[in-house]
Amino acid sequence: MGATLRIYEDLYDEEFSLVGIYTSLEDYTLVYALNEALKIHLKRTEKDLIFSSSISYPCFEWKDELYDQNWVLFINSCITSQQTTPAGLFPEELSYTSHQLVPEHKEVNYLLKMDEDVLNSVLLKKIKAIPKVVTAYAIETEKLKSKPNLIF
Repeated sequence: MGATLRIYEDLYDEEFSLVGIYTSLEDYTLVYALNEALKIHLKRTEKDLIFSSSISYPCFEWKDELYDQNWVLFINSCITSQQTTPAGLFPEELSYTSHQLVPEHKEVNYLLKMDEDVLNSVLLKKIKAIPKVVTAYAIETEKLKSKPNLIF
């Protein structure tokens, strides 16, 4: 049991950089723009990041084998729906709930995760220069309460 706990602690202490991106672009459009601007090759993963039967987050990934670096783009929100109870004011209406992957930064639409040594001011400027990207900024992962959501 001690070995299992140690492995989990090692995973939890994973060091990475995180960029929050606020934009009106659709995910596939942003991925194309990021690939062009940063000269990377993000592709949609076969499986989404799944937290429950109704909560999953689409993600795009690229493993740069040349430099041994990993890049992952997450969509920060997931909207679920459920049928309301017939006794309510609006019977049989759907209610929608928004779930954030990183609730501390619910203002960002996307999260770009990369190895710790990759993030720099030049990379941030390239992301901000993408048309329709309102802003992009580095997120301090050390203080992030939802950091385990990004470790898989």
